[in-house]
Amino acid sequence: MDAMDAAGEGRRGEDKRDAGAVPASVEAAWGLRPRPQKGPKRGLTLDGIVAAAVAVADAEGLEAASMGRVAKELGVSTMALYRYVATKDELVTLMVDGAFGPPPPLPAEAEGDWRAGLRHWYQAVGKAMFAHPWAVAHVPSGGPPVTPNQLAALDQALYILRDTPLTEFEKVATALLVSNQVRAEVTIALAMGGSPDVERLMNEYSRFLLRVSDAGHLPHLRTAVEGGAFDEGDAEAPQNPSDYDEFAFGLERVLDGIEALINGRRRD
Repeated sequence: MDAMDAAGEGRRGEDKRDAGAVPASVEAAWGLRPRPQKGPKRGLTLDGIVAAAVAVADAEGLEAASMGRVAKELGVSTMALYRYVATKDELVTLMVDGAFGPPPPLPAEAEGDWRAGLRHWYQAVGKAMFAHPWAVAHVPSGGPPVTPNQLAALDQALYILRDTPLTEFEKVATALLVSNQVRAEVTIALAMGGSPDVERLMNEYSRFLLRVSDAGHLPHLRTAVEGGAFDEGDAEAPQNPSDYDEFAFGLERVLDGIEALINGRRRD
């Protein structure tokens, strides 16, 4: 980390704001802060900075995307970046939003079918996460989405649910539930190394469970293993994000629960 990186990192948290104020990183994402109009590198833009940082993170991981490294990629000084981005934390917020991008349009077959629409939405979110694995841990989970592309994705989910009898609160809660489901599934897949050799990994796990369980110890787990609960057959990890067979069970159960709620409302 160079001197300017250290100075920038040290400024984290110095910009104290009122409890209800918009965080600096969110202001930056929405373009609510004025940007430099003059300077030694007039071609430098916030979008360009974010794109360069995302490219570094995709190639080498998030840690590699320091302010100094991004500046080097752009052929400018680190100080020049700080005219646009106040801190590394702010840059990461912008990178995550930029990496995921706006939601893709719904296919024709998903129009008017909330269940098909949420499947498509789920797959699109998962595709973005697999494309930028470094960003998954930085997707906000402790609060509502606030950056432009995150809110665009939420807006699309609400559009998908628009004709259901759910309340507005329930529509938002449904979108967040599905988002959390895909994030959990992707996190598990990435924790397994993102390797397509899921069959080998699960076979090894099954053999381990058979070693540590028997009829007198962990008997129900033993029954599950012997019943093929951990067999993967020829399945592969979803490197092609449009092939979500590995995730179908969890998603479909979530959608079953939402459908039960919708059907109950329609009977009332």
